[in-house]
Amino acid sequence: MPTIGVNKADLYEALGKEYTKQEFEELCFDFGIELDEDTSDSKRPIVDGVEEAPQLKIEIPANRYDMLCFEGIAMNLNIFLGRESMPNFTLKPPPDGQLQTVTVSQDTERIRPYFSAAILRNIHFTKARYESFIALQDKLHQNLARQRTLVAIGTHDLDTIQGPFTYEALPPEEIQFAPLNQTKAMNGKQMMDFYEKDKHLSRYLPIIRDSPVYPIIYDKNRTVLSMPPIINSNHSKITLQTRNVFIDIT
Repeated sequence: MPTIGVNKADLYEALGKEYTKQEFEELCFDFGIELDEDTSDSKRPIVDGVEEAPQLKIEIPANRYDMLCFEGIAMNLNIFLGRESMPNFTLKPPPDGQLQTVTVSQDTERIRPYFSAAILRNIHFTKARYESFIALQDKLHQNLARQRTLVAIGTHDLDTIQGPFTYEALPPEEIQFAPLNQTKAMNGKQMMDFYEKDKHLSRYLPIIRDSPVYPIIYDKNRTVLSMPPIINSNHSKITLQTRNVFIDIT
């Protein structure tokens, strides 16, 4: 089962109560999750010169992907405690009524044929929310997405790109863009060499490395969004200032 670490003080504040360890263990048991560790009395890592705040490490059932982040744990426990109602999520058209479109090339059948997308509008990131958003994406990749072999999720600042979009499959030498957090443009083959020793991304390279074509997502100006399931473009990266997020799922 995945284990999720959350800030202890922040979670108790979200739940409206300062729990003892036994009380919180009982709450977890009643709900169907398990407290694996409370780091309050442990030596904790130093982050930016300050000792990390006490964490609660909670084991989440493999089928509860909605609880792989702080917000999901807090929301579900509050609903269980009767402090919140079940949320009612709705899908709304954009204010101008114009839906974005993505054209999927038939060539993607050779490498990664399925594509879906969504847009989150009018969001406001704080540093904590941003970090939780990225961490949730990573947890989904590690668990439900089976290390990106089944699914890869890309997130982009919608205000830096323009639809309509295309999802294509091209020879790696024909793909050219600056990957996330880089300023130098590379082609697909060069990226494989560049990330070969990257401790995080190197594990995903074999998914497409030996294919004659690599998947690639473009906007209407041929600006690259992503080369899934490896890396996003630096051009469309999300930041704390991002207000509208384009999500690609391949």
